[in-house]
Amino acid sequence: MGSQRDDGSAVGGRPETRWCAVTGGRGFMARHLVAALLRSGEWRVRVTDLAPAIVLGPGENEALLDDALRDGRAVYASVDICNLDQVTKGFEGVDVVFHTAAADPGKNNFKLHYKVNVEGTKNVIDACKICKVKRLIHTSSSAVVFDGVHGLFNVNESLPYPDKFPDAYAQTKAEAEKLVMKANGIDGLLTCCIRPGSIFGPGDIILPTLDRYGRTHFIVGNGKNCDDFVYVENVVHGHICANRTLSTMEGAKKSGGKAYFITNMEPMNMWDFTHMVQEELGYKRPFKIRIPLLIIKPVSYLVEWGYKVLYRYGIYQPQLLTPARVKYTTLNRTFSCNRAIEELGYKPTVPIMDGLKTTVESYIRLKNKVFLTER
Repeated sequence: MGSQRDDGSAVGGRPETRWCAVTGGRGFMARHLVAALLRSGEWRVRVTDLAPAIVLGPGENEALLDDALRDGRAVYASVDICNLDQVTKGFEGVDVVFHTAAADPGKNNFKLHYKVNVEGTKNVIDACKICKVKRLIHTSSSAVVFDGVHGLFNVNESLPYPDKFPDAYAQTKAEAEKLVMKANGIDGLLTCCIRPGSIFGPGDIILPTLDRYGRTHFIVGNGKNCDDFVYVENVVHGHICANRTLSTMEGAKKSGGKAYFITNMEPMNMWDFTHMVQEELGYKRPFKIRIPLLIIKPVSYLVEWGYKVLYRYGIYQPQLLTPARVKYTTLNRTFSCNRAIEELGYKPTVPIMDGLKTTVESYIRLKNKVFLTER
């Protein structure tokens, strides 16, 4: 057999498979990442998540994982990243860790987010060092530079963290990112952080939400704000580019300990995007309702206050109508990918309209399948 490079590929022969681990491996983006790693033929994948056992759902990616679980190219491990012993056991024999696990962004609970996003990430880093993992690719967020007050337009990675964040998710993801970048080069571990824009794709929560309100097109604020949507496969590609870059000596020097924005590089009006989704779903002329900020802001604060007072009585925590969500949906948030292009060799592989059509087709297929099953 030929000699082997650090990225796991054999020189002059067939690629050799090595083990990687994906934390939070049953999450939305993580499922696509696991599928891409398996398709590459270069990796055996240890999927780790909280559930005691894996329950596969419908879809091509799930079928691929099912086959891999059967023939040993993938294994599932129940791992709570807040438990160092479990994480360490999950990383045994692993060369690369893709750390995607995080607390639910919709739940603005600082204690929960700090425990999972900060303390959990510290455990991941410590376990990587204990297990002699070579590379850690951390799924961060573009929200780590957003203060909820000022819009962001084509900003790059030189923008510092804000003094104040709009929610617990952004604040703790920023703290986690700092830990990962600081860990680079210590005990032989190389690290890199990926900051995706607003991710969409098959299995996301955007489609069900917009379908639920499909006949009505809500616009909050002046409707002029832009966002940087990114198709999930492009986010996956960004992670793989980061790992590939860190696997070379030159790339490690250049990219180790850095963070990179990853988008489709097609910023657009946020409300135009949601309208396009509704049209693809078949709602050709949804009734438009514009809600001024002067109305929605105080209502969102009232709803949040009401939850804090009444949560002990079983009131569900609001996720759509919150002050943080209003900030995210009414301010510009676009990001430059120049650093990722130049240093990671990143380039979107799926244009935004192609990704949108694929996402809607997948959602409709699944929706019809569920409807037929329930009949």
